[in-house]
Amino acid sequence: MAFLTRFAPSPTGPLHLGHAYSALLAHDMARAEGGQFLLRIEDIDRQRSRPEWEVQLVDDLSWLGVRWDAEPMRQSGRLDEYQRALDRLWSVDLLYPCTCTRRDIELALAAPQEGVEPAEGPDGPVYPGTCRGRHCGGLPCSRLSRPTDMHLRLDVGIAIGACELSAPRSASGSWGLWFSETGPGHRGAVVTGRDGYRGQIGDIVLARKDFGTSYHLSVVLDDAAQGITHVVRGEDLFEATRVHVLLQKLLGLPTPVYHHHRLIRDASGKRLAKRDDARALSKFRAEGATPGDVRRIVGLPEA
Repeated sequence: MAFLTRFAPSPTGPLHLGHAYSALLAHDMARAEGGQFLLRIEDIDRQRSRPEWEVQLVDDLSWLGVRWDAEPMRQSGRLDEYQRALDRLWSVDLLYPCTCTRRDIELALAAPQEGVEPAEGPDGPVYPGTCRGRHCGGLPCSRLSRPTDMHLRLDVGIAIGACELSAPRSASGSWGLWFSETGPGHRGAVVTGRDGYRGQIGDIVLARKDFGTSYHLSVVLDDAAQGITHVVRGEDLFEATRVHVLLQKLLGLPTPVYHHHRLIRDASGKRLAKRDDARALSKFRAEGATPGDVRRIVGLPEA
């Protein structure tokens, strides 16, 4: 199998050491395999994305020695593709509109079953299905025009039913969606069964009214469009991969090999975020650090 991977930052703030580690690791793995490395700018958040942050991240990556093998893809140029995928999912009743706010969800989950805490999914508390069947007047939603002024959620129960028709079963007859994982924390073939999707993921948002899409939908479509064979990213996204494999099956897209790497953390063990300006690459550069220094700090060998 050819090796083609990518780094996909959002231009919403400065790159920090965690970004450097992820980009360098993916770049190193591609070069070691004689493969290709691509850059994707994930700028669907038009309110927070800034051209100056994109210029800075490209400059930081170039300074690190990261080289990409094609012009960067920008999500802002692919909005029509996301809409076509939503239309396809809507037409087979896999989506439904949702008007719930975060507060609505918190209130719905405030009285869980005795002794049972609400499950946490890739995007926070697993959605309780409050709006399922509420906004389409008792009709299949596909008979109505797809709304653009509400969130759209995946009806995971129907989605699992659709996948069960074609997904392979184990020797014992159990069903699941499989993907290959090479990261240190989950190495090997990983499977998620129907109970894992229903109880641990729930009806995930696939289109936000302010974005017109979601991270989960766009990343799946973009990886397929770029021909990505190996996804290299942080272990904090491992649970989201279960969503992505499900969407790949529903949309007839290939499933890459996944490598979820360790996270770079601060002295207290907290993972880095873009608000951690003290660890921004631009600050290290201003203080005279070299790309080799950054490699040593994040635990990577010299190039």
